[in-house]
Amino acid sequence: MKPILYIVVPCYNEEKVLPLTSGMFLDKLESLSGAGLIDGDSRVLFVDDGSRDGTWELICSLAASDRRYSGISLSRNRGHQNALLAGLMEARKFCDIAISIDCDGQDDIDAMDAMVNEYLSGSDIVYGVRSSRDSDTRFKRTTARGFYRLMRLLGAEVVYDHADYRLLSKRVLNELAGYREVNIFLRGMIPLIGFRSSCVAYERKERIAGKSHYPLGKMLALALDGITSLSIKPLRLITGLGIAVALLSFVGIIWSFVSYFSGETVAGWASMTCIICFLCGIQLLSLGVIGEYVGKLYLEVKARPRYIIAERTESAAAETASIQKTSK
Repeated sequence: MKPILYIVVPCYNEEKVLPLTSGMFLDKLESLSGAGLIDGDSRVLFVDDGSRDGTWELICSLAASDRRYSGISLSRNRGHQNALLAGLMEARKFCDIAISIDCDGQDDIDAMDAMVNEYLSGSDIVYGVRSSRDSDTRFKRTTARGFYRLMRLLGAEVVYDHADYRLLSKRVLNELAGYREVNIFLRGMIPLIGFRSSCVAYERKERIAGKSHYPLGKMLALALDGITSLSIKPLRLITGLGIAVALLSFVGIIWSFVSYFSGETVAGWASMTCIICFLCGIQLLSLGVIGEYVGKLYLEVKARPRYIIAERTESAAAETASIQKTSK
């Protein structure tokens, strides 16, 4: 049997770009179906992440125009990772494979052909990996590469130059549903699931329309979430640093006694000030890192829902039909 594919597209204030890319997603479904790679019941699933513009109304309009479009709307903005997870969990009820992709048209949609072929060849996970970063600014290129190196250095298993463009099989989606943590970083969680995986290289393009919703602040927050949700090495580094400072302090105490009994003690205001500032800085930094982990633990213990689905296009269409029938 041919697999049913769901293309999962998280959206946040995308009314400018959605009219352009929605047709591209549908054309790709038709192309893959025409090539005999996927089932004709495959769909495009949009996830509205609490948009403040007309994104949800546009999604409803698309769903009304073609049954292959569908969508869900979250009750409020929950962030890209939660919106993506909501779409994947919704899609797993109906699909055999799901491909997640951003709405902005930057990811090469034609790479889906190679992804589906990799799945048919036995891969449960297919990562879309950028072949180059020529379209990025030098700052973004440098910080992105530094982030991936840092993640690996801290022990987190991530795929280099991979964002959230990937194919997941149904059994991977089912296993992903068992990961209940509130602080999610899918780029690091997916490799933890295991199963056979492969990569497909593609060229990333410029955004088709609208503006990016991932400024530097959000990128840093995502990086911090990734590090603290996947690795405890920062805590171990603090322990190592504490041991090193303790050893240095012990050496300093011995040196102080030797200097005192040899009669070589002098006023040491500058050195004392430097030592105090150094130790205070180390303590505050350590408390900050520990506090970050305690905060994450606090959120996990409360176990609040990661997202709440407020509306589905099917229910919206049914409600509209009911209103029209009543008015007649």
